[in-house]
Amino acid sequence: MLKLSEAIIDIPVLSLRAGNQVGTATELIINPNNLKIEGWYVHDRFGSKKLILLSSDVRELSSRGLIINDQEVLSETEELVRLKPIIEIGFILIGKQVVSQSGRKYGKVTDFAAETESLLIKKIYAGQSIIKNLTGGSTSIDRTQVIEITNTKIIIEDPTEKASERAVAASPVNS
Repeated sequence: MLKLSEAIIDIPVLSLRAGNQVGTATELIINPNNLKIEGWYVHDRFGSKKLILLSSDVRELSSRGLIINDQEVLSETEELVRLKPIIEIGFILIGKQVVSQSGRKYGKVTDFAAETESLLIKKIYAGQSIIKNLTGGSTSIDRTQVIEITNTKIIIEDPTEKASERAVAASPVNS
């Protein structure tokens, strides 16, 4: 099932062992290399620490929040050696410029949808400012269209390029 970003950010972290909320998941940790949600930054309910919850430690992503077995799975940044390079990047998807290979600007990322089982970002929604786009619509981009992600922008395939390639490939050969 796909969930929009608002359904997976600023949500409670619920412990099965404690039987109540142990924190609030405030920010996502996204791997820009594969658009996978690697975890969340969590504000601990019992302390003032900013901890990390790895996506592998989440039992379920429900409408009530992130369900985990125990508060003990929340880690400090220094403990997560393998995730350190991703954390240091500090990748934030919302607000990135979306541009096609040919240079056409689609606006900035306004939202995204992630698959709840794999925690892969499947759809990216880009929109332009109201002044530039009087219709107020947004563009839906599938993850398969993404070619490259840089610090400042997301480069996608030109939508018409693929359609024209298919048309040429499907045209009959004159004998």
